[in-house]
Amino acid sequence: MSTTMTLCASHAPGMDRDEAGEFGAGFRVGVAEARDRIAEFAPDLVVLFGGDHRRAFRHVVPLFAVAYTASLLPEGSIPAQKMNVPTELARELSSYLIGSGFDLSVCRDVELDHAFGQPLHHYLADVAGTEVIPMPINCASPPLASARRVIDFGTAIGEFFAPLDRRILFIGTGGLSHDPSSLKDDRHDLADDERRQINQAGFERASKLIKPDWDRAFLDAMSRWDVDELIRMTDNATADAGVGANEVRTWLAATAAGGCRAAEPLAYEPVPQWITGMGVALTAAG
Repeated sequence: MSTTMTLCASHAPGMDRDEAGEFGAGFRVGVAEARDRIAEFAPDLVVLFGGDHRRAFRHVVPLFAVAYTASLLPEGSIPAQKMNVPTELARELSSYLIGSGFDLSVCRDVELDHAFGQPLHHYLADVAGTEVIPMPINCASPPLASARRVIDFGTAIGEFFAPLDRRILFIGTGGLSHDPSSLKDDRHDLADDERRQINQAGFERASKLIKPDWDRAFLDAMSRWDVDELIRMTDNATADAGVGANEVRTWLAATAAGGCRAAEPLAYEPVPQWITGMGVALTAAG
């Protein structure tokens, strides 16, 4: 039987650009604690649920996907890097999910951004040496999967891995509240430079739209695994907490995969300089 731990964590490009560590000191304390606890857990497999910022998926956007081969895009301090994906295990997982009633896409040689790079580099001691199965979930290009469907998806993934003799870290990355201008723009063909310009032009607006009350309420619901409240908040995330808050779908999938155990919040801090409410939560190994 597998032993699992679940990490749920915000990501933000501004964090890696802030190389001096000027902002987000409280959140960084939580990152360090989570990193230490994950190192003690010593996972031999990571299943990483992340969104996409219309970079890997533009013309065709899968609701759910499994990557057979993948690499990380270079961003900030994160280098371009091939991910250590156990392809045959990813194939078996895909077949199981299709047999369980989920229509999903499979990806080969997909290039993934900070939604995947940040959690790997911030929380793992050995990114290159750890096997990782990337699981993209559409969080940016409506229509999005309902929160209930995301939880069911994560539950099915947990069922697949349960019989395996592995130490598995499930990661959900994204959120909490934020409203970046590039995701409010519905265009699918933005170049990276154009995306950066749009976000820079909308920075002042976005920096004022963090919703700490919503973020803390979501973390509280995660700490109790209050499914009804988490579904309600997730399905209303755009209106209540900004388009970027839809990324908490990855938190639901990861936690469901890990057995629906309550996640202990380790840190929360609204960081206007990163335009995001930054939170990190972790389940005990079990």
